[in-house]
Amino acid sequence: MHPRLAADLAELPDLLDAVRQGATAMLDGLGERPVAGGGTGTGTVRPRAGLPETGAGARGALEEFARRWEPGFSGSAGPRYLGFVTGGATPAALMGDWLVAAYDQNVVWGGDSTATELERETVERLRELFGLGAEQRGAFVTGATMSNTVGLALAREWVGEQQGVSVAQRGLGALDGPFRVLSGAPHSSVFKALSLLGAGRDAVRTVPLLPGREAVDVAALAAELDADPRPAVVVANAGTVNTGDFDDLRALAELRERRPFWLHVDAAFGAFAALSPDHAHLLDGIEAADSVCVDLHKWLNVPYDAAVQFTRHRALQTRVFQNAAAYLGAPDEGAEPDFVHLTPENSRRLRALPAWFALAAYGRAGHGDIVARNLRCARLLGQRLADVPGLRLLAPVRLNIVCFTVTTVTTGATEDGTAPAMEQLQGLARAVADTGEALLTPTVLDGVPALRAAFSNWRTDETDVDRIAEALRGAVRQSVSGG
Repeated sequence: MHPRLAADLAELPDLLDAVRQGATAMLDGLGERPVAGGGTGTGTVRPRAGLPETGAGARGALEEFARRWEPGFSGSAGPRYLGFVTGGATPAALMGDWLVAAYDQNVVWGGDSTATELERETVERLRELFGLGAEQRGAFVTGATMSNTVGLALAREWVGEQQGVSVAQRGLGALDGPFRVLSGAPHSSVFKALSLLGAGRDAVRTVPLLPGREAVDVAALAAELDADPRPAVVVANAGTVNTGDFDDLRALAELRERRPFWLHVDAAFGAFAALSPDHAHLLDGIEAADSVCVDLHKWLNVPYDAAVQFTRHRALQTRVFQNAAAYLGAPDEGAEPDFVHLTPENSRRLRALPAWFALAAYGRAGHGDIVARNLRCARLLGQRLADVPGLRLLAPVRLNIVCFTVTTVTTGATEDGTAPAMEQLQGLARAVADTGEALLTPTVLDGVPALRAAFSNWRTDETDVDRIAEALRGAVRQSVSGG
């Protein structure tokens, strides 16, 4: 054994304790850690050329990390990181994640470990949490993008099945006509997934939205389906990234009874509305979906990367993802297929373990409390921003997202107005980030450049909202004064 490896093995308990102490110190100070870039300025640390010949050992590597890289890490695990839809890691989820690395299980098949059964139990508990039907089966994947990719891969196979061909076997060229995906406000990952699947980004046909909403006009969708009776795919939203809006899933399920299509529901974070008595009705009809995407490193607050995909069509899923290798075995007829035959990966870390820990530790009530607190914080920030001169809300706070702009921005539709308006919003976001108090991300809603604040961290409370609102107030004041 190499001397460095041998020395590290002998010192392993002390090394792990050093890592624990460093992680604990970071987490203890997370509430005051600068939210963006650790206060060092993005890009100030440059990669070094050259691979070490001997290496410094684990302790030396830890010391170099603490010196060069750790100070520039963002406070994304903390309560005021409102960019994207980013959760943190609850204590139980963090425990589970550390054990994932320690046990290092490859959750491919069940011949040598109970890890596969743990994943199945976790998926079943999540199915219950979200109120999905008993026929919905699932598997863990890396994130919402891959979950949407899996769902659309199954949809692609279903479209072929309606025409008597297997796209998994013969390719898209075997289809009679184009592969159509209809959606009102599809997430960008849908386009990426279609590019990856060979259908192309142009396969998406956007359908008109309801006035002042990001929800699809179901009547307009019905007209699109009537115009072309060939099998199609409908991607519905349960929580849009700009405003947290929901398509009418019940109406879509009823429409499918009259005009058959594959219904995929992108519920990356919106599935957690099931835990709110005031919002659970928004998910009515999701149990009828053919496939569902849920991202767990958002509102479940487990570490990156973790998501789950659900489908009512297990046999079709096996047909798409089966792996033909003698050493892995073939799916047994009538038996529960191994995960190697259900997801794009042949090798899979035990992503289910942090989620299992989180669900076992906090249950429905604990996670319901996180959702309820985040919803209160979003509403409170919306109320605070309505009173900040120079800012205006662009949409009601429907769930956990606050979308707003500056009062001087009215449209981004004109060629001479888009860039300056977006630069103004990005400047405001940078000014807030530079305070270390919060991170917001830019977007465009109905042609208007905007900022969005997404609440999903388990630590966030009303005191954080006060600090975020004050940082925005100060940044707007500075922008107006030109300071």
